[in-house]
Amino acid sequence: MLYVIIGEDAEHKHEARLAARPEHVARLNLLRDQGRLVIAGPMPAIESNDPGPAGFTGSVIIAEFDSLQAAKDWLAADPYQAAGVYKTVTIKPFKKVLP
Repeated sequence: MLYVIIGEDAEHKHEARLAARPEHVARLNLLRDQGRLVIAGPMPAIESNDPGPAGFTGSVIIAEFDSLQAAKDWLAADPYQAAGVYKTVTIKPFKKVLP
């Protein structure tokens, strides 16, 4: 089943996000290579693809996992979690309808 993971960044974690990003993206690429990733990306703090020092307010990931617990386990091992980037995370089942 698909699950949506919405992480909202803690304040003043832009540098921690940048430092953990390569390993975080590597894990997303593994999901992609396994055919399990639908979409992933950050939410800029301003209306810009490159927000610079304004940074990001969080991330959205939609991917396939065997269960809600498997999605939670995947997130628990994510470098952004270890770096304290997210202050809150919501994980919910997701049903893709379009496109």
